[in-house]
Amino acid sequence: MKTSFARNAIVLGLISAVGPFAIDMYLPALPSIAADLHASTSATQMSLIAFFAAVAVCQIIYGPVSDIFGRRNPLYFGLALYAAGSVGCALAPTVGWLIVFRFVQGVGACAGMTIPRAIVRDLHTGHEATRLMSLIMLVFSVSPILAPLVGSTLISFVGWRAIFVTVAVIAVLAVGLVALVLPETRPPEARLASGVGSALRGYAFLLRDRHFLGLTFVGGLGMSSFFAFLANSSFVYIDHFGLTPFVYGFAFSVNAVAFIGMAQTTSYLGRRLGLVRVIRFATACYAVIACVLLAITLAGVDSLPVLMSLLFVGFGSLGTVIPSTMVLALEEHGPIAGTAAALAGTLQLVVGAVVIVLSSVFFDGTPLTMVVAIAVCAIGAFAVARLTLDRRDEAVTMAAE
Repeated sequence: MKTSFARNAIVLGLISAVGPFAIDMYLPALPSIAADLHASTSATQMSLIAFFAAVAVCQIIYGPVSDIFGRRNPLYFGLALYAAGSVGCALAPTVGWLIVFRFVQGVGACAGMTIPRAIVRDLHTGHEATRLMSLIMLVFSVSPILAPLVGSTLISFVGWRAIFVTVAVIAVLAVGLVALVLPETRPPEARLASGVGSALRGYAFLLRDRHFLGLTFVGGLGMSSFFAFLANSSFVYIDHFGLTPFVYGFAFSVNAVAFIGMAQTTSYLGRRLGLVRVIRFATACYAVIACVLLAITLAGVDSLPVLMSLLFVGFGSLGTVIPSTMVLALEEHGPIAGTAAALAGTLQLVVGAVVIVLSSVFFDGTPLTMVVAIAVCAIGAFAVARLTLDRRDEAVTMAAE
């Protein structure tokens, strides 16, 4: 049992990381791509927005499809399309073509970013689901920790196009992993009641569920603050503070370590304190840290060590929020886990895409725009958590123990 639990965590974590690899390896390359393709900063950032937009929109398709046809077949399709989009990005002659192929890449990537959450719900509920989700995030951490370093190395020695060749190879390896190791967790008998009509009814039901939507937006606003960091950090760290792409990879990884490290405490804290208290406390801490960072920035402090230190603490708090909110959001929706995971992911990435667009449009070359976006999202997550969470969540998770 322990062996299968660890195996599932490793496999699902690696599959989940395939899509983010195309983000995290790519971030150090943004300035180089802008220079090589003679594109503006905002046009280059549009290639990142296109990826997020594709993932956001296509999740609403992958979720119900995985409920109807099982979890493995949609994963095969998505990973193959992701590999094809990656090759297109590597060959893109202009920033316009790069944006197009990044969209195609995102359409494929969202299979690996959506379906593993449904698989978690197929296998476990309550604290066991939280524990598996946290372990998946531990494996998933290979992307934000190693990918920027790998990307920076490839940029320095080969060029930015090699990044997309590398992620195409990773996608092919992920297909083999699904074929050889990942079991089908949605058996045929469970799919009998699933269809297009049931998917539409499921979405209609979920969109009327204030509790589901609240939890989704708590996690979504938290993720969006990190997306603001993703979209702007390479320009802030490299162009504003003068870091090399390789050193930027290390600086980026520091925040990932905080996020993933705290995520591993979520299951333990949830058993001791209850997931509701964990989420409330973590969102409060994150909002306070973000407000302190904003106040310092507005006061004229322009210090990389200060920025990195406060973001380290803030993103550490966020690490307990993301797995907890997703587990609670899916807890009562097992029969439509794929649909629920897809809608949650779509809504979260729509919010994230809006934050990326706004922070990119108003970006002025300094950390201020990024810090404002992070603070607004952190305050929003705290406010929605206070309005949404109640004793119902504690009762559900205690019953699932």
